[in-house]
Amino acid sequence: MTAEAASVEPRQEILDNLARAHARARVSFRVKFALTWVFLVAFFGLLIWIGGRVDPEFIARSGPRIVSAAEITIIVCLVSMVIATALAIVGAVARLSGNPYVNGAASLYVSLVRGTPLLVQIIFVYYGLPQLGIVLPAIPAGIMALSFNYGAYMTEVFRAGIQAVPRGQREAAAALGMPERLIMRRIVVPQATRIVIPAIGNDFIAMLKDSALLSVIAVQELLWWGQRLGRSGLEPLTGVLIAAVVYWVLTMIFSLFQERLERRLARSDR
Repeated sequence: MTAEAASVEPRQEILDNLARAHARARVSFRVKFALTWVFLVAFFGLLIWIGGRVDPEFIARSGPRIVSAAEITIIVCLVSMVIATALAIVGAVARLSGNPYVNGAASLYVSLVRGTPLLVQIIFVYYGLPQLGIVLPAIPAGIMALSFNYGAYMTEVFRAGIQAVPRGQREAAAALGMPERLIMRRIVVPQATRIVIPAIGNDFIAMLKDSALLSVIAVQELLWWGQRLGRSGLEPLTGVLIAAVVYWVLTMIFSLFQERLERRLARSDR
C-alpha cells in the first residue's frame, strides 16, 4: 500500500463519520420539530376543549358535513385559478405592450383591483352587476370575483417572469424570422410560466383562505356550512373552529405539494 492510499483511507473514514453525524442530527431535529408541533397542538386543543366547552356530539354530528364542503372550496379555487392565470398572461403581455391604449387599460385593471378590497369586489359582482342586467348565481359570481382579483395580482407576477426571460433568446428568435406572437407563445410564455410557478402556488394557497369571503353571498363552502351548522346546533364557535381546522389542513397539503413541485423543477434545471 502506497503512502498516498494510506492517507486516503483515514480521510474517507472521517468523511463517513461526519456524514453519519449529520444524518443523526437531521433526524433528531425532525423528531424534536414534530414533537413540538404535537405538544403545542394538543395543548391549545385541550384549552379550547376545556375553556370553550366543545360538544363532542356536535363534532360527530356536524363535523363530516362541514368537512365535505371542502370539495366546493377546492373546485371554486381551482376554476378561479385557471381563469386568473389566463387573465394574468393576457394582462402581463398588455402591460409590456408598446401600445399606450392596451398598456393603459391593463394598468387601470391592475390598479383598480389591487386598490380595492376583495370583499368589496365580491359584493359588487353579486349585488352590483344585477343593477346592470347581469345576474349571476352565487358560485359563478364568486368564481368571477376571485378570478378578477387574483388575475390582477398575478399579472404583475407574470410580467416580472416575462422580463426575467433572457432578452437574447427573443432577439435570436426574431433574427430567425419568428413573429412576435410566436416568440411569446413558444419561447417567452413557457419559460415565464416555469419561473412564476412558485408564486402561483402561493396565490392558490392564499385563495383557499380568501374563498371564505364567498360565504357573504351564500356560496356553500367551508365557512358557510361551519356558521350555519354552528348556529343551528347552538355551537357557533365549534362550527367555525372545525372549518378553520379544515382550511389549515388544506393549506398544509397544498403547501407540501408545492414544495415537492419546486424541488422537481429545481432538479430539472440542473
